Amino acid sequence: MTRPLAPLSDPDALRRAAQIPPAERAALIALAHELAEAARAAILPLFRSEGLFADNKRPADFDPVTEADRAAERAMRAVLARARPQDAILGEEYGPQAGDSGLTWVLDPIDGTRSFISGTPTWGVLIGLSDADGPLLGVIDQPYIGERFLGGFGEACVTGPLGPRPLRTRAPRPLAQALILSTFPEVGTPAEGAAFRRVSQAARLTRYGTDCYGYALVAAGQVDLVIEAGLQPYDVAAPIAVVEAAGGLVTDWQGGPAHQGGQVIAAANPEIHAEALALLNA
Repeated sequence: MTRPLAPLSDPDALRRAAQIPPAERAALIALAHELAEAARAAILPLFRSEGLFADNKRPADFDPVTEADRAAERAMRAVLARARPQDAILGEEYGPQAGDSGLTWVLDPIDGTRSFISGTPTWGVLIGLSDADGPLLGVIDQPYIGERFLGGFGEACVTGPLGPRPLRTRAPRPLAQALILSTFPEVGTPAEGAAFRRVSQAARLTRYGTDCYGYALVAAGQVDLVIEAGLQPYDVAAPIAVVEAAGGLVTDWQGGPAHQGGQVIAAANPEIHAEALALLNA
């Protein structure tokens, strides 16, 4: 498959990626695909299966985890143990594992487990590769639909039912014409929710419940913004790489780095990003 090239919107990420030799970059991309395939094989037999059970990791509300989450992360870790034992790993289900290469694989085996147990196809497998300064490569994979969004090392493409095609974020348009996605209507704390609503009320359309698939849609040029809060590093590493490779940008709500999680805004272009930030901080 020929993968179209697209410029990274973050020159610093491009500079950091260039420090990795081309042959190693190609091998890392191939390995990211292998990780996604391993996760697909572990997850799909359990999706919409009878008797799928969800444990609750956070009894105060509901933070589900299933055997599919655990099996997918185990499968990806097994691939990395064979192919890149020198790399560190940060996974949602099994935590951190030290490495000495300066690179970390950031894994969320099922982002959107609530969607997964509901049978909706907006969940996905997140595979990020980061150095000390943030993400370099990312994959957002939706096994049931068969779509895979990849961004980083100069590549930005999606494969799936519509065939391989480049990823490119939307051209600038006013916020009044924008489409916004978020996973939860409450969007974090009451104060964060109020800030989000200032943006939402100024936009043309807001939709909820998209999990990681929302970031893929920003990269694909379908929507203008994803705005969320309360995220973890494994929620955002892969989306940051994919969105930025497609020409967008991802920051926190103050315009700073977002790869540690917390408040996150993914924008199709700097213009819509600036307009949304002004309202988030009004």
